[in-house]
Amino acid sequence: MTKPNSFSHVSDTSRSICVVGAGRWGKNHIKTLHDLGFLGGIVEADSDTRNMFKEKYPGVKTFASVRDAIKEGFDGFTVATPAETHFKIAEFIITHKKHVLVEKPLTLKASEARRLKELAEENNVNLMVGHLLLFHPAIRKIKELIEDGKIGKLEYIYSNRLNLGTVRTEENILWSFAPHDISVFQYFICSLPTEIVSRGGVFLQPHNHDSSMTILTYPDNIVGHIFVSWLHPFKEHRMVMIGSKGMFSYEDSSDDKNILFYEKGIDWIQGEPIKRDGPTEIIPYEKKMPLTEELKYFAAHTNGDPVKTADARNGAEVLEILEKASESLLQDSGLRDNGLKGKDEIEKLYFGHESAVVDNNVEIGSGTKIWHFSHILSGSKIGESCNIGQNVVIGPDVTIGRGCKIQNNVSVYKDVTLEDGVFCGPSMVFTNVYNPRAEIRKMDEVRPTLVKKGATIGANATIVCGVTLGRYSFIGAGAVITKDIPDHALVVGNPARQIGWVCECGESLNADLKCPACGKKYQKNGGGLKSLTA
Repeated sequence: MTKPNSFSHVSDTSRSICVVGAGRWGKNHIKTLHDLGFLGGIVEADSDTRNMFKEKYPGVKTFASVRDAIKEGFDGFTVATPAETHFKIAEFIITHKKHVLVEKPLTLKASEARRLKELAEENNVNLMVGHLLLFHPAIRKIKELIEDGKIGKLEYIYSNRLNLGTVRTEENILWSFAPHDISVFQYFICSLPTEIVSRGGVFLQPHNHDSSMTILTYPDNIVGHIFVSWLHPFKEHRMVMIGSKGMFSYEDSSDDKNILFYEKGIDWIQGEPIKRDGPTEIIPYEKKMPLTEELKYFAAHTNGDPVKTADARNGAEVLEILEKASESLLQDSGLRDNGLKGKDEIEKLYFGHESAVVDNNVEIGSGTKIWHFSHILSGSKIGESCNIGQNVVIGPDVTIGRGCKIQNNVSVYKDVTLEDGVFCGPSMVFTNVYNPRAEIRKMDEVRPTLVKKGATIGANATIVCGVTLGRYSFIGAGAVITKDIPDHALVVGNPARQIGWVCECGESLNADLKCPACGKKYQKNGGGLKSLTA
């Protein structure tokens, strides 16, 4: 049986890996892969950063986008970009049949993680997630000792991951810190929890938890808790594993980084609980850099051998646990009762800034965010996971689908309908009366406007009422729309004219109606296009 801390290694430096994202963590990928002899390319959108790395590593190819890098013959890619970009980038790489390691979290939704897992299997490539602690020699040594029965039956694990900063604005403390610990719990226990309860505190930003305590109950009466915070006076990364015969402690934030075994516990003798207080033992292990071990493991598996550590299943399970913990956290947070004058019966959870106003008789989906000085009027319905920017007015009686983004200074008037996934750029304009007069009431002459699924409306564009914007159509900035727009049409100007076609991903199609970015193919269908790719 192969021990958990045994890795297969690449026998030579012929592997060529491309790093996507050269920011805070990506630069560590770049340095480590270069030291290992595996660095083949760097993708970085910022030209100054890209040029800096081009000078530092003159033999390494640099690219402005992953679309350019995919044309090269790299054996694999690592992705260290912001979490919200992970799904699209990984999907693109996988569908081009390349192995990929994506930093944690794999995606922002468990459903997307499962989809990436399916795509990887369909395309016969490896998908790994950057759960770095699964490659930490101390964690792997503890796993080995647990399986060998050193502490008897595993009963309880706790983890503290505490520090002062860095405070994130795009994710709460649970999503920022806890994935590391959840991945280790899954690694040790090899089962999904049966119950998850999470509680926390919101102090710095109204929409983000700064500390949380999560209790996880597993089969066979194993319990874990995870305490994470970025508002703590000192750094502590400690994990304790308690079993029926002894206990382990490991503190990664300590100078010595020792694994300690405590021959301690409680024994029942003649019906009485008797304390067992044996000696403390320092467990030796080979101290190596986890990132080096992780990237060596990934490089070794760009030959197609299936990965068994930090695989796509592990990434999806961690996200499933995070989603359930987040749901528990929000249910206890009182975010519904945030001072908005909304419908008392609303049961779904959303965030509204204290300066926003929500009238009665409004429905707002779970995960939607409503920002400064916006107003949602009576009778309006907003779907799940929408982002409503500053100074936005919606309603009355407007319907907006799920996953829409409405940028600052937009008014969505009565009889305007947005389907799922619509993007409204800053200061774009909807009208609802064709020939308005200040002195004559014409609200009974309102003309309906329909914006279909996935359409994008650029900044400062004007949509004259009574038109339909087709699915995934793209309205250029400043365009004036006076007539219906076909599915997937790209239009610009005043009055707007069509200059091409766009893919669902937003990229322009070539003359063969194929997307050069994601590879989807289309054919003409009536006045618009339809996808030929499932």
